[in-house]
Amino acid sequence: MNIIIVDDDCLVSGALKTILEVNGDIQVTAVGADGREAIELYRKYRPDVLLMDIRMKEMNGLDAAGEILREFPDAKILLLTTFSDDEYIIKALRLGAKGYLLKQDYASILPALRAVDSGQIVFGHEIVRKLPDLIQKKTPLDYSEYEINDREYEIIQWIAEGLSNKEIAAKMFLSEGTVRNYLSSILDKLSLRDRTQIAVFYYQHR
Repeated sequence: MNIIIVDDDCLVSGALKTILEVNGDIQVTAVGADGREAIELYRKYRPDVLLMDIRMKEMNGLDAAGEILREFPDAKILLLTTFSDDEYIIKALRLGAKGYLLKQDYASILPALRAVDSGQIVFGHEIVRKLPDLIQKKTPLDYSEYEINDREYEIIQWIAEGLSNKEIAAKMFLSEGTVRNYLSSILDKLSLRDRTQIAVFYYQHR
């Protein structure tokens, strides 16, 4: 897995590089210090995953992620945040970044990178707990208007909790393939792009 690390604290990026490259299957292709550099490095190296801080001096990670995702819609971006970044979490969700972790939780970064690389969306547990309070609630939605059935609605709820297809399949006694089929149907019915948007949609309309 080739990754790029972008953080304006060289001690953090250096520590992350050291920790990650201990694993033989991970190569840190480049290290950057701000959002503008992240965009340039992404264009140059097209990494499997971009690991990027949100708060940076010259250009923040959200603005950089937005530009990268407009140019490369399939980009896999894992954002790092802190407890004080509540106002940024929702913006990150809406942009379509693939992961959101607390910066202090070093132990979760490696498994999160692997999950994002394999196509999953990663929510830190603390962020999942914050979502209902962070997203402005609206009038409860009648999902039947979108032809969403009970089983699809249950899958939407599990996605909003941050569960993977495998975990949802185990809870609902379905195959992963069946869950993927339901997911495709949900995305089509709600005119959404990915799992992240499903989670945001769910919390917005509770």
